Amino acid sequence: MKRLSITSAARVLGLASLAVALSLFGNGGETLRHALLQRAIAKPTPGAVENSPIPKPPQQGSPLTLQPASKNANFGLDDQVLRDRNALIRSIDHSLRYLQTPKAAEAYRRYPVKEVSRDRVERSLRRFRQLTLQSRSATELQTSVLKEFALYQSVGNDNQGTVGFTGYFEPVHAASRVRTAEYRYPLFRLPPGFDTWKGKLTREDLEGKDGLQTSRLKGSELVWMRDRLEAFLVQVQGSARLTFTDGSTMTIGVAGLTDQPYTGIGHELVKDGKLRLEDLQLPNVIQYFRQNPADLNVYLPRNQRFVFFRDTGGAPAIGSLGVPVTAERSIATDKALMPPGALALIQTQLPILTAARQLEQRPVNRYVLDQDTGGAIKGAGRVDVFMGTGAQAGDKAGLVNATGQLYYLLLKS
Repeated sequence: MKRLSITSAARVLGLASLAVALSLFGNGGETLRHALLQRAIAKPTPGAVENSPIPKPPQQGSPLTLQPASKNANFGLDDQVLRDRNALIRSIDHSLRYLQTPKAAEAYRRYPVKEVSRDRVERSLRRFRQLTLQSRSATELQTSVLKEFALYQSVGNDNQGTVGFTGYFEPVHAASRVRTAEYRYPLFRLPPGFDTWKGKLTREDLEGKDGLQTSRLKGSELVWMRDRLEAFLVQVQGSARLTFTDGSTMTIGVAGLTDQPYTGIGHELVKDGKLRLEDLQLPNVIQYFRQNPADLNVYLPRNQRFVFFRDTGGAPAIGSLGVPVTAERSIATDKALMPPGALALIQTQLPILTAARQLEQRPVNRYVLDQDTGGAIKGAGRVDVFMGTGAQAGDKAGLVNATGQLYYLLLKS
């Protein structure tokens, strides 16, 4: 909650302690995808502190990742579609806005599945939008869709259509507008004269080894965080939603960044023998720094890139396409393989809040828009579902861990 950016994302530690972060991963899932799991420990996910790259086509001779769906496939009803029709329409409109951009034109110029063009994706979205507004029931909408749309299925991770689903969300961070004994790690607005030195100064030059030697940036403090690693991860994420000690809120996004290399702190731990490569997961990285807090002074400065922020006026979480992501209607996929901004249908299990206020896993058929990506979302067999903002969304995201199918809907003509 690129975001993620998502960002995905939604997406960093907004927590009173790092111990709480560890509990988010208790199910072994990949719940804080592009905020933490890959961005923080390996490399930044497109859409946060780097520009999203143009999707690259598969190498010559590699198999295509979408194929016409079987006529025997059971697509089922999206029984939620009319209950949150407005949210779905907004999400469609976000994709339509993206499709008008030069980035979209270039992405589809390179897209490897010849049947999937930007024009066809756009026409499909406009027609589906019209049908969604006109339909009086989920059954009526499904009948129209099956009549007018062709469905293309992801080949999945086994060439049989099996796709693994996880969830991500946008956490809310605690912050202060002023420095206090508790909140002492600043995030900065763009300082005066930035363009004259952005290629010269490293993270250590700007904040020292301990993160508190910030005299070069004095007067440019935007907000204050209470945990150094959390403040670092917000920089990695590139965006954040903040709740202040007085109850007010703010959203922030990237205003600029230095021209210095990005280095993943997790891989640095592996390189130095602190973690095994097979254990390179964010909970283990967090646990390592909880047990060895002095090593923050060693490893955080190795990521020389430094990020500056601006108040985004309450903006929603943004995906890698540069448009907002919508709770339970936006997904993240590998954008080298899947059509950006397109209309999709997922079949999997998602946690549903019951009348008793309990989360219960239920099979769903859900129309979604493909609007995000992530460092851990690779191949045709991975989908991350954006579950929303805040603690309840986090609870839901942590429970998304199932297999299913992924389809894309395109007008037949």
